[in-house]
Amino acid sequence: RYKWLVDVCDADGNPVGHPDYNPRTLFIPKSAWNKFTPFERQFWEIKCKFFDTVVFFKKGKFYELYENDADVGHRDFDLKMTDRVNMRMVGVPELSFNMWAGKFIAKGHKVAKVEQLETAIGKSLREKASKDGKAEKLIRRELTSVLTGGTLVDAGLLTNDMATYCLCIKEQVGPEVRAQPTIGIAFVDASCAEFNLCQFVDEPDRSRLETLLAQIQPKEVIYEKGHISKETMRVLKNTLHSTIWNGLVSGREFWDADTTTFEINGAGYFGDSRGEDVWPTALRDAKEKPLMLSATGGLIWYLRALRLDRELLSLKNFQYYDPVRRSTCLMIDGQTLKNLEIFENNFDGGDEGTLFRLLNKCVTPFGKRMFKRWVCHPLRCSKAINARLDAVDELNSDMSLQGSTQKAMTRLPDLERMVSRVHAGTCRLKDLFRLLDAFTALSKLAAELKETCENKSMPRIAALCARFPDLQEPLEHFSTAFDRTIAEREGSVIPFPGVEKDYDDIEERARDIQERFQSYLEEQRRELKSSKIIYRDIGKEVYQLEVPKNIKVPTNFMRLSQTKVVNRYWSPTLRSLVREFEETKEIRNYILWCGGMRVYAKFDEYYDLWVRAVYVFAELDCLLGLAVCATTIGEPCCRPEFVEEGPSLLELEELRHPCVIPGIAADFIPNDTMLGNDQARMILLTGPNMGGKSTLLRQTCIAIIMAQLGCYVPARRCRLTAVDRIFTRIGANDNIMAGQSTFMVELSETSKILHEATPRSLVILDELGRGTSTFDGYAIAYSVLHYLATYVGCLGLFSTHYGLLTEEMEADRNIRLMHMSCYVDEDRKEVTFLYKLTDGACPKSYGMHVANMAGVPTEIVLRAEEVAKEFEQQSRGHQLVMQHGKELTVADQGDFVYLQTLLGRCSLGDAPAATDRQEATSEVDAVRRIWRSWQARV
Repeated sequence: RYKWLVDVCDADGNPVGHPDYNPRTLFIPKSAWNKFTPFERQFWEIKCKFFDTVVFFKKGKFYELYENDADVGHRDFDLKMTDRVNMRMVGVPELSFNMWAGKFIAKGHKVAKVEQLETAIGKSLREKASKDGKAEKLIRRELTSVLTGGTLVDAGLLTNDMATYCLCIKEQVGPEVRAQPTIGIAFVDASCAEFNLCQFVDEPDRSRLETLLAQIQPKEVIYEKGHISKETMRVLKNTLHSTIWNGLVSGREFWDADTTTFEINGAGYFGDSRGEDVWPTALRDAKEKPLMLSATGGLIWYLRALRLDRELLSLKNFQYYDPVRRSTCLMIDGQTLKNLEIFENNFDGGDEGTLFRLLNKCVTPFGKRMFKRWVCHPLRCSKAINARLDAVDELNSDMSLQGSTQKAMTRLPDLERMVSRVHAGTCRLKDLFRLLDAFTALSKLAAELKETCENKSMPRIAALCARFPDLQEPLEHFSTAFDRTIAEREGSVIPFPGVEKDYDDIEERARDIQERFQSYLEEQRRELKSSKIIYRDIGKEVYQLEVPKNIKVPTNFMRLSQTKVVNRYWSPTLRSLVREFEETKEIRNYILWCGGMRVYAKFDEYYDLWVRAVYVFAELDCLLGLAVCATTIGEPCCRPEFVEEGPSLLELEELRHPCVIPGIAADFIPNDTMLGNDQARMILLTGPNMGGKSTLLRQTCIAIIMAQLGCYVPARRCRLTAVDRIFTRIGANDNIMAGQSTFMVELSETSKILHEATPRSLVILDELGRGTSTFDGYAIAYSVLHYLATYVGCLGLFSTHYGLLTEEMEADRNIRLMHMSCYVDEDRKEVTFLYKLTDGACPKSYGMHVANMAGVPTEIVLRAEEVAKEFEQQSRGHQLVMQHGKELTVADQGDFVYLQTLLGRCSLGDAPAATDRQEATSEVDAVRRIWRSWQARV
């Protein structure tokens, strides 16, 4: 119908496919504008700025979608399409807007909502008030909101209790190969108006960015078009799968730091005062980090386009976000979160079988969100972990109190989100009353819990309840500010007489009109000589004069409706009176709306108090959830015991993986894992395929995470030093999206481990070296294992199928050989997996037996056995040739090089500087491990 809707260009004239094409805008030629009707012009003025968005256009009691949007509605949801003059159209009832908007958003569409700003009566009042008589004849409409999957705030559209983030990223990277990028990030949970900011120098592989993305899993990403590296975009695309992408134009849309400062000050988001002095602390600190401030600018521009900027920023809820928190938390990087299936499983990306789903026993939405932050950042300080465990024990010491508290909290609405909606002025009155009732109940519950816990010697929970703020003043204010009974009945805050003069005046006017209606009715009864004449409201035409059909009325009476026995009329006098009545009602509704806004503003004055109250019960909910876990993860389970001093250790007796299918939990074979202390710090693990090696590796990591969360562990005994970081190299998948082969992925992740692991780290390496040739893979596995066990001294498990590796490491006292046991039936070529961790190396991997069990043809299995024997003989011969004539093994030679390097760096008698003492201690420990290894081989 329109050529410019076929050959689409953006507002700058760039066609689809052009590098600078902006899908948000649409070019409409001047000739088309000249031919539009007033209504069409009103629509296209909005649509041309939101061309990639489905526009719901309010018209009467319906929202209508036109042209391309109508095509989307018809194609995706089979909505009936009709023609409206020059526009294709589908429509939905206004009362079902949330349902339809939710459906469009779930399909990945953005939804714009255009509202009528006035009724027909309001339009008439505006025209009447116009002095020159040139008031616009079209009902005023305005874009009120744009809804996207990453910025939803309406409770009716939010389908998940977890935070939904919209993230903006700004990058700066040097020209050199494998340069370290500096990345600035700002992201917001719009439902709570919570902004998080950060800036960091990342590794060339963007591991810290990957960690942040895995932690928050943003639904929407904003980036600067043409100013983000291929490497960073690959990480974004590879980590985030069902994400909405928004590329902004540099400068005009994606602001730099100076423009961001100017725009924030000019908009007055933080009150009437201008300047950085009124900025929230985290945002003010961003002035020193230009990339972070620029990312904030890009996010603000986008929120402004969605009509969300003012209501979100004015809450001043900004904080600095550190995805690592090395000093206080156990670091779990993005790859480890994925490998251990903490938040998403590796099957379909859902949460079935994940650790978070297992442990999340919270009953409140705000508690669930806090608990996810806990899982992202388990504690590292033994004192803090034990304090959390003490609180869990206190709650489990009184199951009745635990149950009654959880039951009371189950009834709570999402207070955190609702408080932010009150600030925005979009909270319904009944939701405000729910909030007030909930905070009243929480105040009572906190006081009762505090008293009970003090009487029952539960100091941790009592101290938590003591942090609950005093809400008496605000709650008393709202109990006396208005008549709640009338407000609930009327749906509006009705002020007491004498409180609001404007309201008193309009009420007086309404009463006067009612008296005039009654006087007119009595007058008509007298003139028409009938007591049967009454008023009747029919639809929008109220106060119709209902007259029996046998009565003759004046000729200037206009009939509006009729039945078999009556006619209904408006007389000129009555029509004028009804008009006055409608105008009065319109003014009254506006006054009540203003009064409601003042009530919301008063509630918002106590925002800090409400949030503190919510956080106390969010923490209590998390602790209650951990207490429930302690009683539901099965037996045996135990409280982890933390050792603060001395070398690293990990002692786990009868440990089970907690995320097993409930039906087979009783059949799960537990295992002991002992690392450090009197045992070797590193286990070299062998065993048959499918024998349980990977499960053992994962359950060891999971046990540490649970312990440092403050959770009971599914083991008979758990004793450990707090771990600073978990490294995992599990799986052998090609990372196609990142442009990396299996071997490259292996080496990249292994390199990070070698550079960053400390004696307090746990390292999990699963079949390192399988991505290349056998000899190269063996050499790498050998070197990495020796380096970690001897020089780094971290705790770890290293699984392998390299038989030669176990022979080489057999005499190394820093490494313990263990295997997953099995029973082998050589006659039937079958393996029975026992899933039990046993000392010593596994004789074989029994790959041929597994192949036979999998149904591989017998002749192929037999031929494979012959080839395997030949290969093994060649390998041993090659090994003997390489070692012939050498008095020192490769490991011994490496140890001498390491010692020689140390001697070159320090002289005898020198004391290390304070900042280097930890490193010096690690080096001394490494020398001891070398000596221990040599003693074993002599």
